[in-house]
Amino acid sequence: MGHADDRQITRRILIIGLFDKKYCDVCGAKIGFLGNRKLEDGNLCKDCAGKLSPFFSDRRNSTVAEIKEQLAYREENKQRLDDFLPTVTFDGSKKVYIDPISERFIVTRLSNWRGGNPDLISFSQVRNVETDIRENKEEIFYKDSEGNEKSYNPRRYECDYEFNVTIHVDSPWFDEIELELSDGNRPDSRFTDLYREYEQKMHELADILMRRDNLHRVFDGDGMMNQIRDEDERPDSAPTSQPSGGEWVCPSCGSKTTGAKFCDNCGALKPAPVEAAAAQTSGNETWVCPSCGTEGQSKKFCENCGCARPAPKTVRCASCGYTPENQAKPPKFCPECGKPLS
Repeated sequence: MGHADDRQITRRILIIGLFDKKYCDVCGAKIGFLGNRKLEDGNLCKDCAGKLSPFFSDRRNSTVAEIKEQLAYREENKQRLDDFLPTVTFDGSKKVYIDPISERFIVTRLSNWRGGNPDLISFSQVRNVETDIRENKEEIFYKDSEGNEKSYNPRRYECDYEFNVTIHVDSPWFDEIELELSDGNRPDSRFTDLYREYEQKMHELADILMRRDNLHRVFDGDGMMNQIRDEDERPDSAPTSQPSGGEWVCPSCGSKTTGAKFCDNCGALKPAPVEAAAAQTSGNETWVCPSCGTEGQSKKFCENCGCARPAPKTVRCASCGYTPENQAKPPKFCPECGKPLS
């Protein structure tokens, strides 16, 4: 028998094996054509695979016993969701629903999340929360009289900014969850209200999950962290400036508080004064281009290379979240917890 005959026999065996009847090693159901999900030591049907955690990505290297163990956990998770009552949400590529009282949260793309059985995660399982602002920059060209693309002098760019969050968790089935808070509505400049809103939103989410703040306060805000409650309970408007003499108006519930860092009524964090924020973003100060090093810049874009002016750094305590009111001359150490400010 020649090599050609051997190849034909091998091909027939493979074809016959492809159409062999297969059964799920978890539920025993017959697996249809193209419905098999391979495991390390067996087969899994499409229905059973759909019940696994959406953050689980190591199916092919998992054994039948490990998959059965995870499916048992998923059934328990479905029951635990019955008493999950989220009061805080973060929108993005995936939604984050948080119950600050029980210190639990879920991350899901589904609007009807109860039917999707999202993984219910405890704050104690969160090992770290990474935040990242990514600049996407694309050069703008013009066409000369001959129709050739030419660069402007200095070069010009279109930019947008992604606000990404990676939640590292301690779980047998997955170790991280990634989402973009700015999904579908990225700011095009570092000097816009939208950019600052996403930046604050990103830090607030990290603070809550890492238990770095007062978790029992009420959160609210346009485009920020939204509390789930009836519309008629929301304040008509949030004040944009604060009275002098140590008294300030809560942007969440509208109550007045004197001296304290948190609202006496709902526990919301005292906002930074408008005057400090305006001074911080003043366009009269010169800056040094982080791309080419050109000094004495005063416009929104570098006159030499076209790079956008960097956003002013907000000094805040990484330990307790304290933000100095005077960002121009902040203290070296946090007056709340004594840790160095960064």
